[in-house]
Amino acid sequence: MPGKIKQLIDTIITDRANGNKLVIHLTRAKLMLKGIDPDIYSETSEDYPNVIRQLKSLAQEIGVTLKSD
Repeated sequence: MPGKIKQLIDTIITDRANGNKLVIHLTRAKLMLKGIDPDIYSETSEDYPNVIRQLKSLAQEIGVTLKSD
């Protein structure tokens, strides 16, 4: 299912930030520090299992609950 990474990134950012622009920027920076550039993934991007694992781990680390597929 292409776009899974983009969906996870968007969920992590929106759930963590809750509309706060500063937290949006901080969360995007945290993703970049973990080696995940949110700008390079789109709805048509290939889903890489290692990136999905990293995102799920990060979500757990920062307290964001992701839906199970």
